[in-house]
Amino acid sequence: MLEQAKIDDAPPKPHNKFGDWVMHAPQTFRALVRADEIWLALLSAVVGILAGCGVALIDTATSLMHTKLFALPSGQGLSESAAVAPLRAIFVPVLGGAVLGVSLWSLTKFRPKPLVDPVEANALYGGRVSLTDSVIVALQTTWSNGVGASVGMEAGFAQIGAGIASRLGRSFRLRRNDLRVLVGAGAAAAIGGAFNAPLCGAFYGIELIIGVYSITTLPFVVIAALAGTLTTQILLGGTPPLNVTLPLDVPSSAYPMVLLLGILSGLAGIVIMRGVTAIESGFRRSGIPIWVRPILGGMVVGLLGWVTPKALSSGHSALHADIGVTFPFFILLMFFVLKAVASAFSIGSGFRGGLFFASLFLGALFGKLFAGLLLLAPGFDTMPVGFYAVVGMSALATSVVGGPMTMTFLALESTQNFNVTMAVLAASIASA
Repeated sequence: MLEQAKIDDAPPKPHNKFGDWVMHAPQTFRALVRADEIWLALLSAVVGILAGCGVALIDTATSLMHTKLFALPSGQGLSESAAVAPLRAIFVPVLGGAVLGVSLWSLTKFRPKPLVDPVEANALYGGRVSLTDSVIVALQTTWSNGVGASVGMEAGFAQIGAGIASRLGRSFRLRRNDLRVLVGAGAAAAIGGAFNAPLCGAFYGIELIIGVYSITTLPFVVIAALAGTLTTQILLGGTPPLNVTLPLDVPSSAYPMVLLLGILSGLAGIVIMRGVTAIESGFRRSGIPIWVRPILGGMVVGLLGWVTPKALSSGHSALHADIGVTFPFFILLMFFVLKAVASAFSIGSGFRGGLFFASLFLGALFGKLFAGLLLLAPGFDTMPVGFYAVVGMSALATSVVGGPMTMTFLALESTQNFNVTMAVLAASIASA
């Protein structure tokens, strides 16, 4: 009893305020983010930084795979190469397709639920994107591009950015609409970082992921896009502007041909997308096992890559290397056809990726082809070939991917030429 009395009379232990703050910090932060938009803006910046890190990691991995698997000089892009050793051009996509095929078969057995992309997640599930699924998509996209499949990296970039955003947003128990905005911000940060174009990334998130233009969502998406772009600039150095000769002014007399190029680009985009669908449906109806399809697709891509490396990978490095270079008309036509066929077989056979990056390269080639035809027509005061390449780049990408404002701002940030951007906007609207 005496000992108990001593214990009862003992002075209370000092109150550990820091310990209490640590214990209650998650609840405090959740309340702040839900109650004050300033904290949501800070969370958007964090999402942008993490998405930028993800982009840098994926980009570094694919570049390393290209260098090692195709025996390229350090720093040289795959699609800009003059040639690749024939055995590597053929067998790397085939063997890479075999590995991917096994992973696709394994997913159907052990994870049969379809992987949800950011667009579907925002439209149907209130912004709930599985981070595990996002990592799987990013890995598959990295592998597909790394082994030479003609697919863009935007699927992996946007998926990892959206997955990080969704996971953080759910940790903070954001409201449904706020979570959708944050998912769009994550995708915007990734695309902005990939192209060194924050406005392009912001409108990608708004037009293609969120799907609604709203002044209330714009600040969070722009903040994330800026943070993602700055992060990738620090880690990778940023993508340089397109090295292309452009006019200082675009006369009104040029706009009829600009609109015609936009319409033709829209039709070309439809043909490319129908080609992808036809090949995908053909594989599905054929009864060929899912793990065999990427092997066959890799064989087609490898044979085309043997003819020209421009058929391999996304074509991003070829776009930057060749947009200001003049090629004979039929060489351009060959590049365009081979790249379109390679992209259709890559995606149709099951390689993971998108057509955003590839459609930019295809559009630039299409614009040059259009300029070549104009040179044959008497009486036309044609613009420089590079002008039509930039207009075609954005117009065909709009037809394939959507987002006319996204492509317009990409042209502006890639060329830093406002007058040409107005022509790009006109062509993109006509293409859409």
